[in-house]
Amino acid sequence: MGEGFSVKLVGEYVDIGIFTALGIMSFIALWFTIERIIFYTKLDFNLYEDPEKLDLDLTKNLTSLYIIYSNAPYVGLLGTVLGVMVTFYDMSTSTTGLDAKAITLGLSLALKATAFGLLVAIPTLMVYNALLRKVDVLSEQFRLLTKKKA
Repeated sequence: MGEGFSVKLVGEYVDIGIFTALGIMSFIALWFTIERIIFYTKLDFNLYEDPEKLDLDLTKNLTSLYIIYSNAPYVGLLGTVLGVMVTFYDMSTSTTGLDAKAITLGLSLALKATAFGLLVAIPTLMVYNALLRKVDVLSEQFRLLTKKKA
């Protein structure tokens, strides 16, 4: 019940843990994206007198998107490393010898975690950059409106 048990335990739960973490990250990214789009659509400049207050409201939740897109690949990579470790352990303890099909299957299953991490990160990066651009445009529109009023 020593090392073999812990490696088997990791092997059984690595996919569940990694995919749950990445699923939660993608849900949060989607939630904040929708929230930001709705906020920007309904934005009323008349509610703001201070440009700093507007900028605070415009950039709300963008840090969370940044954290998700920058860390999702690492979460996926962690799943891949753990999956490869389990595959190598299984290879070393195999009593039937090395089976190329089992090895390639184990490695390909491990790589799916990295793919899913990138699948979460790339769209989140695109959305983050688009929302940053929208913040710049809205801030400039507010600046021009307050300039005309003065």
